[in-house]
Amino acid sequence: MQGNLSAWLVKHGIVHRSLGFDYQGIETLQIKPEDWHSIAVILYVYGYNYLRSQCAYDVAPGGLLASVYHLTRIEYSLDQPEEVCIKVFVPRQNPRIPSIFWVWKSADFQERESYDMLGISYDNHPRLKRILMPESWIGWPLRKDYIAPNFYEIQDAH
Repeated sequence: MQGNLSAWLVKHGIVHRSLGFDYQGIETLQIKPEDWHSIAVILYVYGYNYLRSQCAYDVAPGGLLASVYHLTRIEYSLDQPEEVCIKVFVPRQNPRIPSIFWVWKSADFQERESYDMLGISYDNHPRLKRILMPESWIGWPLRKDYIAPNFYEIQDAH
């Protein structure tokens, strides 16, 4: 099922895939990583001026990683803001997505957290480094194939 934004994108020749609607009726779209930055700019100009959240998850052990963006179109004349969910899937071997920091500044810490926990690199992010884990940490703790270091067992024993 295609929503209003998906229909608008098709009308203007913008490549994407509609994933339907979530349980709240919010339209969900899949965008290719190489198209994401230009489509993000288009969405901002179209009126999606607020990045409500950005998160990431591991789809399956050994499978794809996903970066998820919840965008809101806030206008003074609207009682109910329009929302859209964008998903960008990348391979776990070299997960790279263009940063949208320069479109929505609120993506700063959120993209850094996704990098820190899942290892997704956000190209052209001005400060892409670990935000929760120490810089010396090895691995990506929220990946489903992550193996926790043994020092946790030693630490808990004391």
